[in-house]
Amino acid sequence: MAYWLFKTEPSECSIDDFVKAPDKPIVWEGVRNYQARNMLRDKVQRDDLVFIYHSSCKIIGIAGIARVVASAYADPSQFDSTSVYFDGKSSPDVPRWVAVDVIFVEKFPHIISLDKLKSSAKLNELPAVQKGSRLSVMPVTPEQWQTILQLG
Repeated sequence: MAYWLFKTEPSECSIDDFVKAPDKPIVWEGVRNYQARNMLRDKVQRDDLVFIYHSSCKIIGIAGIARVVASAYADPSQFDSTSVYFDGKSSPDVPRWVAVDVIFVEKFPHIISLDKLKSSAKLNELPAVQKGSRLSVMPVTPEQWQTILQLG
């Protein structure tokens, strides 16, 4: 099992969306960065645990945990011309983008803020706290995972 941090804008997909349907997998779609796509495709596996990280909002930080229930498959939004994630250069025969399915595990009582993450010396190597890190999918080491849980 591996650990990940998935960034999302809560207006699009928040931890509360998971809470509303705790037994229903959510399609983690719309990743349009090749490096993040490659991690989803090649490394994210079923039963991996994921921190759900809210970005572009009032309180930026980790809101809870989800678990991967289906590993990478062709992201259906890339073929939907009405989707903001549509990619006219992608084809069902050779899809460019992938999605995974994740399911609710836990909502934290309080968001673990980005400032709080940055304040821990044990998290200096966590991609989410490094300047210029904008990936929506990031690995988290077991040690970083435990440190973040303790911060919560």
